Amino acid sequence: MTAFVLVSGPFTGGWVWGEVADRLRAAGAEAVPVGLTGMVDGPPGGPETDLETHVADVVRAIDACGASEVVLVGHDYGIHPALGAADRRPGRVARVVYLDAGMPMDGDAALALVPEGTVERDGFVAAPSGEEWRRWGSLEGIPAEALERLDRLAVPQPARTLTQPLRLTGSPFDRPTTGVLCTANGSGIAMVELLVATGPPAFRVLAGPRVGFLELATGHWPMLSAPGDLAEALLRAVADEGQRVTAPEHARPAHAGAFLLDVAERPREREGRVDLHLPEAEGPRPAVLFVHGGPVSPDARPTPRDSPTLLGYARYVAGLGAVGATLDHRLHDLGDYPRAAGDLAEAVELVRADPRVDGDRIALWFLSAGGLLSADWLAAPPSWLRAVALTYPVLAPPPAWRAVHPRFRPAGTVSAASPPIVLTRAGLEHELFAATVEEFLAAAGKAGAVVDVVDAPLAHHGFETLDHTEDTRAAVVRATRAVLGHLLAPVD
Repeated sequence: MTAFVLVSGPFTGGWVWGEVADRLRAAGAEAVPVGLTGMVDGPPGGPETDLETHVADVVRAIDACGASEVVLVGHDYGIHPALGAADRRPGRVARVVYLDAGMPMDGDAALALVPEGTVERDGFVAAPSGEEWRRWGSLEGIPAEALERLDRLAVPQPARTLTQPLRLTGSPFDRPTTGVLCTANGSGIAMVELLVATGPPAFRVLAGPRVGFLELATGHWPMLSAPGDLAEALLRAVADEGQRVTAPEHARPAHAGAFLLDVAERPREREGRVDLHLPEAEGPRPAVLFVHGGPVSPDARPTPRDSPTLLGYARYVAGLGAVGATLDHRLHDLGDYPRAAGDLAEAVELVRADPRVDGDRIALWFLSAGGLLSADWLAAPPSWLRAVALTYPVLAPPPAWRAVHPRFRPAGTVSAASPPIVLTRAGLEHELFAATVEEFLAAAGKAGAVVDVVDAPLAHHGFETLDHTEDTRAAVVRATRAVLGHLLAPVD
């Protein structure tokens, strides 16, 4: 017999699993919704309640199960105490199910899940109400009466459950694991494939032989919006029916490939987080500052400015007579966009202040998820910003990226006042990212912004080190010459 131990997300409680638990029991399984301390149906808890308190709650639920096979299901925040409990009872937990949840590791706190502007008072995080729930995840599919109940029964979350780091003695992926992804909330198997192919090496565990994935076409609270489908998915997870993800042949660290153009080294100078690649030309020269994507682990080596992509671009523009500048900004997590934006602003001032740079002729070139950092510059461009380039960019936070501050949405800031934009589209881009580009182009067209679109139909995300073809080389050459054309155009 299988026992499902069901761990809810923030502000709720075991009650949210009511219909799912009934369906699991009808299928012959044991279902145990956990009442977490301080939540509606758990033991009383005060501001001292922390993540370890909730881990202990889940451990007690595991110990009380009579079934030989225990499956832990963690929704949203609930994956943190679920993983902590699985780590303490490794012999009792047969599988962990991540229900529209992140993949925390040892030392990670759930604070990254909390949207910007959430209020903490007297040791508790205030529960959302009404439309505020949308900031925590898609409400698609939830009936009006269920949404009313969610609102009515919500309670403040003890803040220390979100700030205390998760402590694990081993990898969470050492046991069978299933991810149940809610596509209306922006998650999906295609996104996992993208993370495995192009993300930091930590995501490669998702391509392991003991990891599978199932999708639900609903919002972030499937226990309320699609309880029957969720119960079926959990039973399928126990039967190990999840789809496996494999790392494609081109999945490799960013430093493993070569830049698609043969470019010569140029004199390079380093100051703090910024490198300048210098042309042979005399006098102050225009400059292009390249802004990498991410998130990138702070321990990643080489760092982005030493990667073949940024080195290649910077050397290429230096060979054409401009200063090529590169930056290692500190976008280490989705919540780090404000800090990365500060790093970028400092880098711009450093570049403009260099006597070899014409401070009135600057272009900013954003790649991948670094594209979100373009929002400020498109919204209020200074006179010296002559062009913005965007290459396979992310131009609006996908729904599941709720840790990203709402300010970083270029699709909402582009206007007729924005500087000329050179946008390179990868034809084989991930559909979620491609949708943000189309949203941006629609907004730019409506606003009257000037956008030069460079298409690379057979290019992947990160094509500079993956797809060495005549078409991709031509796309880089065309985009670069368009940017330099804007830099060298007469100043009004």
